[in-house]
Amino acid sequence: MLPGPALAGPTEADWAAAVAAVRRLPTGARVLLVCHVNPDGDALGSMLGFGLGLRRLGVRQLQATFPGPPEVPEPLRWLPGLDLLVPAAEAYPDPDLVVCFDAASASRLGELADRLDTAGEALVLDHHASNTGFGRLHLVDPGAAATSVVAEELLGRLDVPLDAEIAACLYVALTTDTGSFRFEATTPAVHQLAARLLATGIRPGDISRQVFDTRPFGAVRLFGEVLGRAVLDCPAAAGHGLVWTYATMDDLVRHDQRPYVLESLIDSVRCTAEADVACVLKQVGPEEWAVSLRSKGAVDVSRVAMALGGGGHRFAAGFTGLGSAQKVLGRIRAELDGALITS
Repeated sequence: MLPGPALAGPTEADWAAAVAAVRRLPTGARVLLVCHVNPDGDALGSMLGFGLGLRRLGVRQLQATFPGPPEVPEPLRWLPGLDLLVPAAEAYPDPDLVVCFDAASASRLGELADRLDTAGEALVLDHHASNTGFGRLHLVDPGAAATSVVAEELLGRLDVPLDAEIAACLYVALTTDTGSFRFEATTPAVHQLAARLLATGIRPGDISRQVFDTRPFGAVRLFGEVLGRAVLDCPAAAGHGLVWTYATMDDLVRHDQRPYVLESLIDSVRCTAEADVACVLKQVGPEEWAVSLRSKGAVDVSRVAMALGGGGHRFAAGFTGLGSAQKVLGRIRAELDGALITS
């Protein structure tokens, strides 16, 4: 998978084309917003925040959706704009404009990828360096800490003022992808954006409790079990170390939990002092795994993920692995030495 042409970040011509695509929508135009499968805070928050902005511009035929089961993770079910969501099967088949959020490739759009061809115009908002350049109009900024950074700038160029509802969505997106402002992508500009969002009156303490600090007791027990089977592989990654664990569908059933609760599990694994690379395998089907990779700086895990059919960022990436957990892990381990960061 080769990076697409947008890796240098949007040009002024790119921004102008995106603004024009929205401005020239006729009255009654149908707009479809799409984010990636199993949406996280950045995907869903960016999409809904932008959708609320389009609503303020007067767009009325407006839908938001994502592939797969139409289930929003519990920590995000309070977000403003959820009324825009429709199941993928009910999404406009040939919208006048489709806008994609936080997807590095068309494959991440699942059964909705065909809208890229049937829509009158296709605009992609993203911040993954591994973006393949799909769609026709691109606002892909690998230097942005989150897709919400791109979405907020486009809203500004469309003269949409921030309000508390838009800001809540974008703030969730920003905090989830920066690890509550702990990750390397956190820059002065990120904090300046957070300040603009907070100035609308949103309450960061309440948002953090809902998104990060609330978990069912069953999920606590599940985490304990899965962390108990973690393995430390010190020789991996040329001696920089790998720590990994896995969670099965049976684990979820046994603890009566939904798959979304596992999304934050990687944060508990990556704190291991002896390992640069952390990995969590989450079973999604018979011999099929959603794999999350994290690095503290010695390994470019996006190179590992891209070699195995996925993508992401230098220090946070993922892919879909097929086979047994041990076979998937073997493929990961084989790629680590070649992904060392040398400068």
